[in-house]
Amino acid sequence: MKNPTTMNASRRAFLQRASALSIAGVATPWALNLAAMAEASAANANDYKAIVCVFLYGGNDYGNTLVPYDSSNYNAYYQLRPTLAYSRDSLGGTVLNPLAVPLDSAGVSHQYALAPELAPLLPIFNAGKMGVLLNVGTLVQPTSKLQYSNKTVPLPPKLFSHNDQQSVWQSSAPEGATSGWGGRMGDLFQSGNGNATFTCVNVSGNAVYLSGKTAVQYQVSTNGSVPLSGLQAPLFGSAACSAALQNLVTQNRTHLFENEYTRVSKRSIDANGVLTSALAGAPAITTSFDENNNLAQQLKMVARMISCNSALGAKRQVFFVSMGGFDTHDGLVSTHPGLLSSVADALSSFYAATQELGVANKVTSFTASDFGRTLSGNNDGSDHGWGSMHFMLGGAVNGQRYYGTAPIVANNGPDDVGQGRLLPTTSVDQYAATLGKWLGVSDSDLLTLLPNLVNYNVSARNLGFV
Repeated sequence: MKNPTTMNASRRAFLQRASALSIAGVATPWALNLAAMAEASAANANDYKAIVCVFLYGGNDYGNTLVPYDSSNYNAYYQLRPTLAYSRDSLGGTVLNPLAVPLDSAGVSHQYALAPELAPLLPIFNAGKMGVLLNVGTLVQPTSKLQYSNKTVPLPPKLFSHNDQQSVWQSSAPEGATSGWGGRMGDLFQSGNGNATFTCVNVSGNAVYLSGKTAVQYQVSTNGSVPLSGLQAPLFGSAACSAALQNLVTQNRTHLFENEYTRVSKRSIDANGVLTSALAGAPAITTSFDENNNLAQQLKMVARMISCNSALGAKRQVFFVSMGGFDTHDGLVSTHPGLLSSVADALSSFYAATQELGVANKVTSFTASDFGRTLSGNNDGSDHGWGSMHFMLGGAVNGQRYYGTAPIVANNGPDDVGQGRLLPTTSVDQYAATLGKWLGVSDSDLLTLLPNLVNYNVSARNLGFV
């Protein structure tokens, strides 16, 4: 019979080699970066903090999310999409009044309004608990339009592709990546959590964003943990059958793959028991979440898990929720407002719940998406773009402010590569680094977790919004 210690070492070695090789097949620098993570020190924390990624699948239309409002820029916006643009009169109730006026690269001031459907977010912005990030997107390094046109700098792989840009946003590598920056942050914090299983939590299925080198994303539904079929209730009406099944799927095996399967099964069963018990004893949340809004229900589960973080032994957590439908090549006017309404209601309810629970200062949520879209319309919709506008919410957010550089509104202007397709002036790596720094990730570890961050000046790595 084989020595169990040898078997465990073999299993770990196999998984580590498999992870490294699969990443090396995509981009060799990733193999080097993940290998370097072994040298990173585990991050310890005595308090509680969480970040919540709200991913909008399909590529959110930035032009009808954060709308130019000053006369000059509104007119330019309207001329580029006359069949899609909001009327200026309809924007009067959601004009943003920041503490400082945003400027573009030419030093010209801009004024923006939220889409009318985002009105529930306006009080949060005015209270200084929501910030706006201008023209952020995937980049390898700071890139000018001339450099882009002449192809003199490395660019993100497979631009304008849904699957690849979703992956680059979440992991800094194209489709096929096996770890994301949320999961890599989880790698550093999971040893400091009482139960490592609850470090990275996904309420919307599966996403590379939450996969780490060692951290594994724990998937839950909007109702809580997902129990193993056959153990949720007595199998065939027999408790003995359920006990036999549990023993069968959790006992140690000599075969490497079989033993890994049973180990994962046992972890799932144990986690189900811990989470079910913790949620049962969690404080009631009276904040209203729309039952017909799936994103709101996902965020409600996040709030419930945050409310029992002590029972779960969690000091640092990374959450992921998502919503689809943002690939608006057509029907933009008829579908996009409803999507934004769902996002606004969900985010405002979640922020209110964190206030109710007394943890608003400890939880930061932020939006993300595949890419922005073209400002020029295609009559009924907009096409795949690059840079976009995003929101950050939470008690620790330095809000009522814009971050980044306002893009000049013009087709083929200084800030876009055609059709109002924005060339990002702020990178996802800077976005992620700012969140990671707030969580407690060291500067040296950030360089390991975010491979493109080294290409930015030290003073530009932290955007300061939290």
